Amino acid sequence: MIVTVEEALEAIGQEVDETALTRKIKAVESAIRDYTNNNFQQRAVQFRASTSNHYIKAANEYLQVGDNIQISRSHNQGVYTIMEISDQGIRVNDRLYDCPSNLITKVEYPPAVQEGVLNLLKWDYNNRDKVGIKSETISRHSVTYYDQDNNNQLMGYPVSLIGFLDPYILPVF
Repeated sequence: MIVTVEEALEAIGQEVDETALTRKIKAVESAIRDYTNNNFQQRAVQFRASTSNHYIKAANEYLQVGDNIQISRSHNQGVYTIMEISDQGIRVNDRLYDCPSNLITKVEYPPAVQEGVLNLLKWDYNNRDKVGIKSETISRHSVTYYDQDNNNQLMGYPVSLIGFLDPYILPVF
């Protein structure tokens, strides 16, 4: 995952359901990869390997527990986190199907992207319920809302929180 659940919990600063948080982290990671057209692959660490009994049957000196990998050109396609490296192979955080050939590439997110994701998650848990409110007066209760359109929101977040992605946007071919 782009950030760990522990990092996200620390950034959010409140008690949240870890299963829902994990789902939210995966959704934000997917949205960022789609929006930037960037899969953040480290192609210098790329190899082919088979999968069997939920393990990647390979050893790679450049991978360690906690690293993210992307499997492509296989029915195991997706982004995974390495949970264990043993004599059996590499075990990841989700189920793998038996497949004779998988293209495996290390995924590395820059620190700026990881910090931006933590800010998005923090905003999501602390401000999502206030979306659309421009101003609020307590005495005689008055609420003013602003328009939500492409000028002030992107991917469901305020544009000001998404600016960290600009340097990582790749052209679409």
